[in-house]
Amino acid sequence: MTTGRLGVLLRRPDQARPAFLELFFDLVFVLAFFRLSEELLEHLSWTGAFQTLVLLLPVFAVWVSTARFLDAFDPQHPLVQLFTMPIMFGTLVMAAATPEAFDRKGLVFAGAYLTVRVGGLAVAIFFLRGHEAQPSAVRLLFWLGMATVPWIAGALLTGWVRGALWLTAAGVEYAGIALGFPTPRLGRSGERRLEVVVSEEHAAERYQQFFIVALGEPILVTGLTFANGAFGADRSAATLLAFTTTALLWRIYIHRAGALLADAIAAANNPRRVAILTIYSHLVMVAGIVTIAVGDELLITHPLGHPDPAWTAVILAGPALFLAGRATFEYAVFGRVSPTRVIGALALVALTPAMRPVPLLAVATTAALILGGVAVADAARTRRLPSEQPSPPR
Repeated sequence: MTTGRLGVLLRRPDQARPAFLELFFDLVFVLAFFRLSEELLEHLSWTGAFQTLVLLLPVFAVWVSTARFLDAFDPQHPLVQLFTMPIMFGTLVMAAATPEAFDRKGLVFAGAYLTVRVGGLAVAIFFLRGHEAQPSAVRLLFWLGMATVPWIAGALLTGWVRGALWLTAAGVEYAGIALGFPTPRLGRSGERRLEVVVSEEHAAERYQQFFIVALGEPILVTGLTFANGAFGADRSAATLLAFTTTALLWRIYIHRAGALLADAIAAANNPRRVAILTIYSHLVMVAGIVTIAVGDELLITHPLGHPDPAWTAVILAGPALFLAGRATFEYAVFGRVSPTRVIGALALVALTPAMRPVPLLAVATTAALILGGVAVADAARTRRLPSEQPSPPR
């Protein structure tokens, strides 16, 4: 292996732990998730949910691509830090434009996204010349190039056409992940190894940290909403319930699979499959967390008020999405899914019609009890199988 044009910029094997630069970069996603929840709350309908999903896809893609970038380069080098700042600022611009991305700021959102992605990949390709990781960056740029046309065309058009084109563009990029980014003359990325990973521990810790950053969104919304009103018994109970739900998300995530991701990557015959499932599962879990944050604001604002069917649906849909994503993550690590996660997600969906006339405080209590049941089942399984080892799918 050669070191490329500037080998001094490459991350060394002894730099396996995430650096302060990576943690600093993650901070901008607190704003991004907050703005996404604002978008969903402002347009609480099927159309609003669709638009929020379309906007979440590129936001998450920026994090994944930048995490891969910093897997290859030394985050302590001043030049790498300098290159990362524009990516961070571009993500900030995307977040700022999110609430009006389907209105008059569509070109700002798409332009910032493409500038961040294309610019980051161009820098990576330049400095990875002669390095074994360069083909991976070229594949990513090729697939991003195919998505560029619908991103720009969607920004220039309006209404449902913009949503359809942007979903197509994001679909191209996420399909590339699943397919291994097949590219003319380069083929697909290897199945038996990950081309841009310094260590399994580093990759696992980055996902863990990103999940914690995502949990900052419901914490932020809960605190701000509670502060913006009287500290009555009903609102206080709703706030406690919202916090308890967030704590349960954390507990369910870190249980076994969240702590053993590094071992699963190391043990996998096909680590690329584990990486793909990890990306998709975290996308679904983050979508659930953003939805939960919206539900928390509605819960604290209207704990005992007459519920809207959409409010009930969003309070139950968030935990259901999280459990679905967490089940996929568990499959990536252990090659199986605990029945309690599937039962919990299905119960949340099945209860939605019946819970429509019930006050939001009771709806949220039901969701928290289901999450609590999953957490208790996890603890019981740990007692039965204290030394269970990762067994990722082949």
